Amino acid sequence: MSDRPRRVCVVLVDRANYGRLKPVIGAIDERPDLELQILAAGTMVLERFGQPVDVVRRDGFRVDGEAYIEVEGSTPATMAKSVGLGVIEFAGEFQRLKPDVVLLIGDRYEALAAAIAAAYMNLCVAHIQGGEVSGSIDESARHAITKFAQFHFPSTRRSAEYIVRMGERPASVLAIGCPSSDIARVMDRSLPPEVLNARGGGGAIDPAHPFLLVIFHPTTTEYGGERAQMEQMLEALRRIAMPTVLLWPNIDAGSDHVSKAVRVFRDREKPAWLRTLVNLTPENYLKVLANTACAVGNSSSFVRDAGYFGTPVALVGARQHGRETDRHVTRVAPVADDIEAVIRAQLAAGRYEPSTLYGDGHAAERIARKLAELEPYVQKRLDYIHDEVSG
Repeated sequence: MSDRPRRVCVVLVDRANYGRLKPVIGAIDERPDLELQILAAGTMVLERFGQPVDVVRRDGFRVDGEAYIEVEGSTPATMAKSVGLGVIEFAGEFQRLKPDVVLLIGDRYEALAAAIAAAYMNLCVAHIQGGEVSGSIDESARHAITKFAQFHFPSTRRSAEYIVRMGERPASVLAIGCPSSDIARVMDRSLPPEVLNARGGGGAIDPAHPFLLVIFHPTTTEYGGERAQMEQMLEALRRIAMPTVLLWPNIDAGSDHVSKAVRVFRDREKPAWLRTLVNLTPENYLKVLANTACAVGNSSSFVRDAGYFGTPVALVGARQHGRETDRHVTRVAPVADDIEAVIRAQLAAGRYEPSTLYGDGHAAERIARKLAELEPYVQKRLDYIHDEVSG
């Protein structure tokens, strides 16, 4: 047994990754028995996404490596090629950093590439947010990461049950709760106007008055239909004409089509009520989510993080199909009439009681403690085949 601290390599692949992992990163960094390594990849390092890796550094964390793995094009083919390039780049970084444990979160294809590289390099993988159900190829990627991972930190009790039903040992499920709730629990929820207006473009937003928050990512298994869906949502927003903050979509296949719909709408309508932003820090994003009158779109944060604040949500389309939700979420098809009706109903209903379905605000400390206590091993033998796991 080595006397040195255990090296935990945290892989960050997009802005949402960092938003949820920041409390865990801080908890790992505070433990003398753990050595934090941060590897940034995906859109974390891309200038057109605001280079969120710079936010990590401004928060006082050392970034130990950057990997450029995204193949441009935002098509199914470029996503598949990015996975392949990611396996190559992550393998090189893991060989250089020599971590004891690789910590991954969620369902991104970039995280899947990291899981493949780590598994074939005999590195122990720990996975946060496994066992969840959703639409798109993300569900398959999430479950694949679960099968590569030796240890699991699901966000909900149902997710933990699903992981065990997938053949993982109950003892490998080490803690339950989404760490983004840790930020939500302690943060100052006041929203200064400059958070919304210092960057981006479009009309100014006064956070003292009701405003909408919109995020719409493409559903990759519906590639080709995302522009029409976004146009339907924009039509609903046009009819309501309420001050609206829109964050640009992620890099998934079809994101260029979503962005094109927004640009065409903005040029044609010149809506004074619309403001577009590329990126927000984790805390500022949660401030916006906590203060919006209604969140509209298909971000997973609308399911998990919005519930902690009791923020009303109009969840549009199939991207989060099957994901656990609380009372604050109303699902709606990507049809303008229906979206408009749900937004108006949610605005009339007002805020909901806060939910702890996805975490109680104390997940990060539990995850860091378990990372220090676990016994890393390589070879998985699953419960539905074997009675024991040997390393």
